Amino acid sequence: MSFEALRQPTAIIPLAMSFTALAVILGHIAVSGVAREADEGTAAHLWQLLMAGQLPVIAIFALLWLPRAPRQALPVLGLQAAAGIAAAAPVFLLNW
Repeated sequence: MSFEALRQPTAIIPLAMSFTALAVILGHIAVSGVAREADEGTAAHLWQLLMAGQLPVIAIFALLWLPRAPRQALPVLGLQAAAGIAAAAPVFLLNW
């Protein structure tokens, strides 16, 4: 199996953004706890920007790599989806 598709910036950037979004949420929980705030704070806005900002990068990756090498692109897209779900899980599990 070749990892050429995984080495592309359009494959790595969404993964980094998902892990950063997860770190923002976990850092916020570590500092402030899990209590709901009256207004969305900086952590919530950063999380939203990171999660929404990776969608165009994922789309570019899919448009470039799915027609060219679908066997290499599909695992990378699955990895990106799993990272996105991992970053979203704390938000939905804690009903933020």
